[in-house]
Amino acid sequence: MNPRAPAATQNAALIEAFLDMMVSERGASNNTIAAYRRDLMDLALGIDLSKAPRAALREVLERFGQAGFAPSTQARKLSAFRQFFGFLYQEGIRSEDPTSILDAPKMVRPLPKVLSAEDVMRLIECAEVQAAREAQGRRLLAMVEILYAAGLRVSELVSLPLAAAKARDGVILVRGKGGKERLVPLNSHARQAIASWLEVREQFLASGDKHSLYLFPSHGKEGHITRRACHKLLKQLALKAGIDPDKLSPHVLRHAFATHLVEGGADLRSVQTMLGHADIATTQIYTHVASGRLVRVVQSAHPLARRGNAKRDKGPKRPS
Repeated sequence: MNPRAPAATQNAALIEAFLDMMVSERGASNNTIAAYRRDLMDLALGIDLSKAPRAALREVLERFGQAGFAPSTQARKLSAFRQFFGFLYQEGIRSEDPTSILDAPKMVRPLPKVLSAEDVMRLIECAEVQAAREAQGRRLLAMVEILYAAGLRVSELVSLPLAAAKARDGVILVRGKGGKERLVPLNSHARQAIASWLEVREQFLASGDKHSLYLFPSHGKEGHITRRACHKLLKQLALKAGIDPDKLSPHVLRHAFATHLVEGGADLRSVQTMLGHADIATTQIYTHVASGRLVRVVQSAHPLARRGNAKRDKGPKRPS
């Protein structure tokens, strides 16, 4: 780097060098790169990234807190900063890593929203009604069945290649974060919904395009249905099924997939593999979700729990 160049110019060059490394060496997705760029540009305002002391970074983090950023957002930004300054240290641009002893904000990790199995069945039944009426309904049913049967992220769903749906062994190959691939089994209902969708899929191809690589093609520049469109379709389905649309999103169906598996006795390692989690600690949150719901089931359904509730409802007998 040119020591005489303005700090802003050097900062931009350092950030781009880091992002290039993230793409070429770690296979970071476009969304990840965009998030890192935003966080690092926020950090670079008013400081020289090649020289900024630890105190300056601590002040930046304090400003984030004062500005009302959620602890989870602050922690994400700090994670980006740590990776960035670790890169500068490894490249010899800095002689030390100023983030090495910075404390992350304390977080209380919220439990994910989960639909009950009954709610999911209502969604699927409503989607089946639409699928019997129109081609768009077939697409929606296939999307819902895949999300719930395989626990995909919305980005993985919308970009599923057509070849993934034509597997004959009952599994689909999913390309997840960082380009990592995993095999996820599909149940017979999901496979039937895909087969029904494929019968009408050509209606959704762009004019003159008969060879789209995506399972869910669209006329947009991305070539496949967008994440935003997927969210919108699910919200509309929730309304028709009599479910609060705020309770439903592609990620909520992913949570439902994992939670219902754990409740059914699936081991965490298998769930971790199917979700594509790099760390099993991320998967362990579903044990808390499942255990919380099981406690409520026991309290409402177990004979001894009902007897205890009845005693409390009656209260102590008053002396005559």
